[in-house]
Amino acid sequence: MNKTVLITGASGGIGKELADRFAKDGYNVVLVARSEDKLTELAKKYQESYRVQATVFAKDITLPGVAEEIAAELKEKGITIDYLVNNAGFGLYGEFLETKLEQEMNMIDVNIKALTIMTKLFLPDMVKRRQGGVMNVASLVGFFPGPMMSVYYATKAYVLSFTEALENEVSGTGVIVTALCPGLTSTGFVDRSGMGASKLSNGAIMEAGQVAEEGYRGFLRGKTLIIPGARNRFNAFMPRMLPRKMMTRVIRSLQDRTGH
Repeated sequence: MNKTVLITGASGGIGKELADRFAKDGYNVVLVARSEDKLTELAKKYQESYRVQATVFAKDITLPGVAEEIAAELKEKGITIDYLVNNAGFGLYGEFLETKLEQEMNMIDVNIKALTIMTKLFLPDMVKRRQGGVMNVASLVGFFPGPMMSVYYATKAYVLSFTEALENEVSGTGVIVTALCPGLTSTGFVDRSGMGASKLSNGAIMEAGQVAEEGYRGFLRGKTLIIPGARNRFNAFMPRMLPRKMMTRVIRSLQDRTGH
């Protein structure tokens, strides 16, 4: 019997690329995102091309009770989630004094709250079965303080810390817990976050497919921390080499608006 993976933020970017790989390798997929048309198209492709089951939930998982509704509906349908990929998330560029609180609260709801709830709903049963896995998509920025994107960087620091702690707690149960920490990736993130004004957006950007490939292979091998790209892996060690205040100034210089 095929195993099943649930992926949030599955309609595009890294989430869609991960879904492609799971489906191609014969995993049934549960696709969660707000875009019903995109999800339906993907589900049809997976069913026809790879002969797997594809279930669609076109829902906003940040709304109260929605994650619980998804879990209850899956239980009613007799669908067991073997793997969970918490990929949904977005960023917001700008100084904290200027950004909108509503957008930041929504970002916290997606990047932290929904991820935590989904993990709470599905991880315990994996541990009881002594098999399965959770991949949380954090970010390279989770290693740094982030002037000009302070709340976003902080949300990803939460995801990274939370995931590493969970991995320790479930060690020996047969369940994989992985943090995928990509650097800048061609997913539409730059445009949605407003980060196009940042000098950092002019740097090296990896393709979503490359990130997903490294993440997918590393996850199934049981890796706890996956940082795609040699440059990104080197950069992740910078906070260990520089004083915190200096590191913050370095990130600020990279994040400043183009032309400053």
